[in-house]
Order: sequence, then structure tokens, then C-alpha cells
Amino acid sequence: MHDLSLERNPIEILETGRSISDIIDGKIRQLYSGSEEPFYVVNLDNILERHLQWISLLPRVKPFYAVKCNNTTAVLKMLSALDTGFDCASKAEIELALSLGVKPDDIIYAHTTKPLSHIRYACAHRVNLMTFDNEEELLKISLVHPQAKLVIRIAVDDSKSMVRLSPKFGARLPTVRQLLGRARELNLEVVGVSFHVGSGCTRSSAFRQAIEDARRVFDVASVLGFQMRLLDIGGGFSKIGDFQEKFEEFSEVINGSLDEFFPPVSGLEVIAEPGRYYVESAFTLAVNVIAKRVVVEDRANKCAGVRVMMYYINDGVYGSMSCITFDPAHSKLEPYPHRAVKKSEPRYCSVIWGPTCDSIDKITESYWIPELYVGDWLLVDNMGAYTVSVTTDFNSFEKAHIYTVVTAETWHSLNLSPAYDISCREQLKLPHQSSILW
Repeated sequence: MHDLSLERNPIEILETGRSISDIIDGKIRQLYSGSEEPFYVVNLDNILERHLQWISLLPRVKPFYAVKCNNTTAVLKMLSALDTGFDCASKAEIELALSLGVKPDDIIYAHTTKPLSHIRYACAHRVNLMTFDNEEELLKISLVHPQAKLVIRIAVDDSKSMVRLSPKFGARLPTVRQLLGRARELNLEVVGVSFHVGSGCTRSSAFRQAIEDARRVFDVASVLGFQMRLLDIGGGFSKIGDFQEKFEEFSEVINGSLDEFFPPVSGLEVIAEPGRYYVESAFTLAVNVIAKRVVVEDRANKCAGVRVMMYYINDGVYGSMSCITFDPAHSKLEPYPHRAVKKSEPRYCSVIWGPTCDSIDKITESYWIPELYVGDWLLVDNMGAYTVSVTTDFNSFEKAHIYTVVTAETWHSLNLSPAYDISCREQLKLPHQSSILW
């Protein structure tokens, strides 16, 4: 493992006896004095826990974290310290990874339709591993990065997934021989195969079929003279909601399929591109009720004929909660009051709106919760995947601030700059229970 270096955005060390809830409580008390802007609290220990689960359940598969999912600097540094690779989809993502000390060999440029200038940038910075799924991409690569190590992405059956990718990306199996032949004509090196069964996959059999399809491509490539040595099984993994038990099931099927079609003695390198798996449950979002009105709903829905509480919060679908509109694998959010709620408190049919002037900016509908008041705070769990990285500045509302926390045990067990703990506490005159790092 590598040491994490310092950065401008601080990390708060969580000493024994304090919890993430304590951190959230403290931030809210601070904000009551003059601001109600939304914020995240990020638990780096949660990322470590997910990583340990990954290497335990998928020992043959090295994770290459999908930067597009969440590009928070502290997250990327944590994952770099854990020796993961990085899946980058653009010049800017490659540049970000390299700026944090990631080695070029630990990056896969996993986008099959790349701007020519981005390919040229990858070449200049020795990022050689990249995907393709069409002849035009091969022609571009041959012009500006002929030494690239290419991975052919194939289309697989993702019909059992909530977010399908094969309609947009991946070479169909009948076209593989011709495409590999063209790579041979252009004197390009193809070293492996990649696929993605989609996000929110509900059938483990999709992985087995995809791995079997990849085996067929390896065999075709071997006949054409390519020395194939890498298999990329994609991403889309999750462990929240209905998928809490799925990861274990998927891991068992993946391991069995790899042993069947690519036995360990083959020496094959196997990687994956997990994004949401690592960060989804590490981020908790805190939002503030900025306005309220009460109406009598007359439409034919679950609230018809009753008083409906309309709440307006300071974050929404144009900000941290865009997943509601574009991510079927994470489209149902359940905000809950930060304050303690008694079981005897009545629940009211409620609608929660985001802050913008667009009527699609709706978080919940027919949502039964205790009555809220302007100034109250709501929390939303599992907000790490495709939230921070896809926010907009529509209406120019302030984006949620990010506060990052790690326990002292994790900080020291990973050897994350332990000496800086003491010097920084003395310099900033912090109380004993916490210190600010990075």
C-alpha cells in the first residue's frame, strides 16, 4: 500500500468514541449559525470495508475504480493507497489520476469512442491500455498511439440489467474476427477482452454467459496470432437495497466461470471496473428545508383529498440527486429527519421538491413522514454513486460541500502519514478528539 499525501481539502480523524452521526450533528450545529447549504459526510472506512470484501470474494479480480462514478479527491487517494487501478473515460480523468500519483500502468482508458486529442494525450503520458469496439477507433489509435495495448470490448446480453450499455457500446460477436483482423493489418497489439453486463444486473447467469463469450473471442484472437492476457469484466456492482445479497451470488458465479473458462494456470490478468460498489454507501447527504406550503391534493393519487405537505429543500435533481432522473439502479431516495422522531408522531402525506424553478425537480411524491419545518435538516444515505460527479449549476444554487472522515484506526493501520497527525493538531490547536489531515 502507498502513503496518502496531503491535499487542500482536509480529512477529519475520528477518534475512539465518536461516530459519523456525531460529525453530522456537529456540522449542522455549525451551519445553524449562518448557513443552510447542503453537505456530504464521507466515511473512508466504508470504502476500506468494501475493498476488503472485494478482495475476499473476488481474489482473482483486480478492481480498476471507475473515476466517472465519483471523482472526489479523497476517494481517489484512498483507493490509490489500497493499490486499486483506475478506469478513466477522458483526458481530464486521466490527468486527475496522474496528478494524484497514479502510475500510467494502473490506468485503463475504458472508453471505446475517444476524441483524437485525448488519445494523443494518453500516448504522451504513457497510458497504453485502452478499449475499442469499431474500426474507426482502430484507425485513430494507429495514427497517434500505435504502441497502445488494446482491449476489444464486446457486446453481451444485458437484458436483465436496469441500466443497459450494450446498445451503445461493444462489438457484436459475429464482427469480432473481422475487427481483430483489421487490428492485425494496422499492426496494433490487442491484449484482451472487456465487457459490461450493465448496472443493476439481476441475473448472475449474465456474467457466466459474458465470460464464456469472452473465451470465444480469446480463441479467435489466438488463431490470428494475438497474445491475449487480460480480461475486463466491467462494473455495475452494488450492495445496497435489493442488491445487498446479490454481490456474493455474483462473485460465486464469476469465480466459477473464470475457473472454468480461464483456469488460474493460464496466467490471465483479470480486472473489473467497479464504481458505485466502492462509494455508494460511503456518502451521506444532509439537506435543509428552505420553504414549506400546505395544499389539499385533488389529483387521483395516494394523497387525494388530504392535506399534503409540500417541502422545498436546498438540493435536488439538478444537484446531488440527479440519480432520480437518469439512474434506474438508484432512483428511489428516502430522506429522513435528522432530529429524533418519536414513534407516536403522526405522519403526513408529503412531497419533497428541489430548490430550482423547474417542476421536474421533485425528490419524492406521496411520501409519509413526520411534519417538518423551515430550517429542519434531512439526511439521505447511500449518496456516493453518480451524485458528486454529475451535479450542475442550474439556477446557480451552491453545490453540496464535502466533509471527509476516517477513523484513527484506519488512518494508522494503513500507515497514512501518521506523523502528520501530531504536527497538524499542534499547528491548528485542535481539540484532542479530532485532527484535520491532508
